Amino acid sequence: MAPRKARVTETVELDRAPGAPHPRETTRLVGQDAALAIVSRAIRGQRPPQAWLICGPPGVGKATLAYRVARYLLAYGAKADGPEDLAVPANDPAAVQIVAGSHPGLLVLKRGYNDEGKLMTVLGVDVVRRLNSFFGMTSGAGGWRAVIVDTADDMNDQAANALLKLLEEPPAKAMLFVLSNTPGRLLPTIRSRCQRLTLRPLSDADMTAELERLMPDTSTDDRNALVKLSGGSLGAALRLSGGEGVALAQEAAKLIDRASAPDITAIMQLSDKLARITDGLDMLGDFLVQNLTARIRDRALAGQPGLNKWVDALERLRRTFARTDALHLEPRQTLLSAARDLNATARRAGTV
Repeated sequence: MAPRKARVTETVELDRAPGAPHPRETTRLVGQDAALAIVSRAIRGQRPPQAWLICGPPGVGKATLAYRVARYLLAYGAKADGPEDLAVPANDPAAVQIVAGSHPGLLVLKRGYNDEGKLMTVLGVDVVRRLNSFFGMTSGAGGWRAVIVDTADDMNDQAANALLKLLEEPPAKAMLFVLSNTPGRLLPTIRSRCQRLTLRPLSDADMTAELERLMPDTSTDDRNALVKLSGGSLGAALRLSGGEGVALAQEAAKLIDRASAPDITAIMQLSDKLARITDGLDMLGDFLVQNLTARIRDRALAGQPGLNKWVDALERLRRTFARTDALHLEPRQTLLSAARDLNATARRAGTV
């Protein structure tokens, strides 16, 4: 009898931008000084909340901020022993363990693989229930523990309710960092039990400076194009910089621009192209979600009413591409499904 296949629990690094270190390895936090100052005052003033809801579009530093604060908390505790900017030396034992992914006081909850080795489409309740055993032990500076949920948008209903239960009865000396690209989709009771931090898209100046540092061999024109296409997301700019990234970002924008009258022939041609590009469908899905998120945010800031239908469409789009990636489905049906949904939303709610 063949041995039973072991359950795979290792998670993938969906939050690592190409050519950049993972957020747990990153000590630079760009363009988010206001949010960092709020957290610093709370922690160094010894009055921190037990949960932060860190919001903002993908690629602007949510995970980087969460790891930075967790690193400080596990090195110094919730007191003013460390620097105001919450920086921790790279050779500090807590920092070394976090980079290695082995600090006993830090738990990261995110999508992983199922028993068949396929990427899960949601962050399920079994993952969130790891909190029970994690909070059964004590570690970190003065017994502090930290949890990063990356992202809460991926939770199914059962997982969300399990997280809510913990937030309703939080353990002592514990801090949760709940990351979300679309906080409006979370349970209102989860939002109400967290202190909210909103991270804004990076300015063009910050984007330009970082791309010059990270991509010194790229031409100025190419860097300027990345700044324009990335919408203030450094993570998106780094993804765009590789291979067909810029072309796929432009195709994503076209799909949304033409939502009210989709070009089926162009969609078929795009699907054939994606089949020849490694991770092409996954990249296009990311760019679609990012582009639509940015448009919804801009319309909301401008006071445009009736965006709820587009917010719903955004969530469906996200789940469509996550499911396709997990099940290794072919691009054509996914693109047609996305185009039909965008078209139906545009007819009900107008263009975005």
